[in-house]
Amino acid sequence: MIQKSGRKAAAIVHDLLTLARRNINKSTVCSLNEIVREYTDSVEFRQICENHPNVTVQLELADDVLNFQGSAVHLSKVVMNILQNGLEAMENEGRIIVRTRNVYLDSPLHGYETIEEGEYVCLSVTDEGMGIAKEDLDRVFEPFFTKKSMGRSGTGLGMSVIWATVKDHKGFIDIQSEVGVGTTCTVYLRPTRERIHSQAVVSLPEEYGGSETVLVIDDIPEQLNLAKGMLEFVGYRVVTASSGEKAVAYIKENSVDLVVLDMIMPGGWDGLETYQHIIRYAPDQKTIITSGYSASERVSEVQILGGGEYVQKPFSMHTLLKAVREELDRK
Repeated sequence: MIQKSGRKAAAIVHDLLTLARRNINKSTVCSLNEIVREYTDSVEFRQICENHPNVTVQLELADDVLNFQGSAVHLSKVVMNILQNGLEAMENEGRIIVRTRNVYLDSPLHGYETIEEGEYVCLSVTDEGMGIAKEDLDRVFEPFFTKKSMGRSGTGLGMSVIWATVKDHKGFIDIQSEVGVGTTCTVYLRPTRERIHSQAVVSLPEEYGGSETVLVIDDIPEQLNLAKGMLEFVGYRVVTASSGEKAVAYIKENSVDLVVLDMIMPGGWDGLETYQHIIRYAPDQKTIITSGYSASERVSEVQILGGGEYVQKPFSMHTLLKAVREELDRK
């Protein structure tokens, strides 16, 4: 769950850039039904629904819906924005119906926009809300156009993000609305016959463990404790230091089998300076390098001086333990 939240947090940054860059940089085979179910089962969605206790959300998801090629996280944001708009459109009680289905258009469909003929996988969300006035319908996807209270909703970018994301997926949108009756928003995406490759549960090989002493250097307590916990879990003896200066002071008096060295430590020595001091007292010290930034010239300098593998943060347990074991085994 923490990993999934981290990936979503990173994707939110991309969502904020969607209107400017219009780019989906990671494309995989996705299931529309799975995206809808995952979002409607989320804590986030349940919290939104608590503000609309008299509105029911009904799922009508076709079993045979084809997959599509794209970004599941970005499409989840589309589902979220459409559903949230539907909920806010209903002041009292009502119903929202979320449907998925396969559609084949043998001729162009002239709706909100002209949808090309061909095969599609469709998501439609129908609400029984107040509807959208005819004079406003052509403007609903404009940035910052909103009829809602700014304090109650967002900034008016939600529908614009929907439009931009669907266009990034080479898809189409149709929106039909009648004041006092409700609104139906339908997203058309090109399907694929490719299947989703299931992710096998990765087990940690026994050879990744050990009993050696590892010194972890990191100025962020959470990162320090995370790496310490991962290493201790498979048997290593772990010593920690919150700065390069403290690490070097420890190495002056003690020997360690491996150093896990963070490169960026504001307010003191960075990774390169720390390593330069370490090898004065332990010239053959085995070290792996970690950082949230991309590998830099200073990382290369550490490696030229004898440092080992570079591990990008945030790292998984598997990635860290593999790098540690390989460096310890290196002759």
